[in-house]
Amino acid sequence: MKNYNQLLLEFDYEQNFKDDDFYVSKSNKHIFEMIKQWPKWEKNFLNISGERYSGKSHLINIFLKKHKGIKFENDKLNNDNLKKIRFHQNVVLENLDNKINENLLYTLFNIAEQDDKFLIITSLKPIVDIKFNLEDLRSRSKNCLLLSINKPDDELMFALILKNLSDRQILIEKKLIDYIIKRIDRSYDKISEFIYKIDKISLKKKKSIDFKIIKEALEG
Repeated sequence: MKNYNQLLLEFDYEQNFKDDDFYVSKSNKHIFEMIKQWPKWEKNFLNISGERYSGKSHLINIFLKKHKGIKFENDKLNNDNLKKIRFHQNVVLENLDNKINENLLYTLFNIAEQDDKFLIITSLKPIVDIKFNLEDLRSRSKNCLLLSINKPDDELMFALILKNLSDRQILIEKKLIDYIIKRIDRSYDKISEFIYKIDKISLKKKKSIDFKIIKEALEG
């Protein structure tokens, strides 16, 4: 089976992939460029928001690979971990939601500001739209640079479908990918879900993916 890079070359999609297979398109280029500009940011607090599978964690991993730092998941923020951040210039909090301990998050902001650290927070929706109870925390959240990963454009959808197929060692014609793009929801989550569906139907029928299988998945 041809590998992913060979497929990209065949479809002329190789050139936009940077840093560990992250595909740069109009939907995410503004954030990718911001990551590259570190530490020349207007503010030390950055919030990257976007739906599931939109590439937030991928961007974070690219950033940490280049610039080092420490990363915590939303539910792993505690006093012990707060003590660890003093050894790092870059601190990342992933998957922020309103279940966070607000006092700890407020303390994290304060430490980052006092020690001139860079704090990057990822979330499904912009941090300013999260309904915090702590007034001081709501005020702090407004000090973040706000960047959102946009809905995938056609170019990015093609690349993501191609990537999902390649991960499953599936090769289909370009016209089938174009057909899918025009008919599924413009959503990172739905792309992954749809590829899983057509792969499942294909395995069940013991047939290669074709228009019939794609139409069956769409109707289902």
